[in-house]
Amino acid sequence: MDKKIEIMREGGKILAAIFKELEKKIKPGVSTLGLNDLAEKLIFLKKAEPAFKGYKNYPFSLCASLNNEVVHGLPSAKKLLKSGDLVGLDLGLKYKGYYTDMAATFGVGKISRQTEKIIKVTKEVLNLAIFMIKPEIQLGDISSAIESYVNKKGFFVVKEYCGHGIGKELHEEPQILNFGEPGTGIFLKEGMTLCFEPMVNEKSSWTKLLDDGWTVVTSDGGLSAHFEHTVLVTKKGSEILTKISRLNF
Repeated sequence: MDKKIEIMREGGKILAAIFKELEKKIKPGVSTLGLNDLAEKLIFLKKAEPAFKGYKNYPFSLCASLNNEVVHGLPSAKKLLKSGDLVGLDLGLKYKGYYTDMAATFGVGKISRQTEKIIKVTKEVLNLAIFMIKPEIQLGDISSAIESYVNKKGFFVVKEYCGHGIGKELHEEPQILNFGEPGTGIFLKEGMTLCFEPMVNEKSSWTKLLDDGWTVVTSDGGLSAHFEHTVLVTKKGSEILTKISRLNF
């Protein structure tokens, strides 16, 4: 177990450092394919492997979702960031046999107050979930708190996609919903490695899948934001394995 955690810490630091580099490139005129190519280059530079490329035949290393795209947006040279956009980046890597996974949503240039608010609320609710993590808490308690917080802020959680366990595989049990009932679900145990990833929509929970077979969008055209961390359940609480670190390229 100690070896697994140490490797996932290393992989998490690499992944967080890649996000730091990607954030620097988010500006009007940059293509989402350019962000994908940079992410892939940096993954290989650290002798890691892209987690997503080839997973269920996904063709890229990065998911880049714009505005009303919820998750799994396909990078493209034709998708150029413009001022006012929000862009959600989701990236995973495999390092020394273990996976880590992370997502964050960024504003491009000058953004509206509503765009700023949905990004802020989604980031806050992930932090709330992580703060609640400890051994013997039931997963439903955290899932319920996520939805309650988001609803109080005037937004809606996505119910068709969820977080997950992670380690030797990219997606492991348990599924981690962003809604639920207190006092239900599994009890968290010390040593578990989990991905919490609230996806928050502006107008409703509903989504639909585009004809490309990957891109998930809001059914009503509203904005969507997404944040994710890989988290370790510790003896007294939790440790974020993908926390932004001092590691540089």
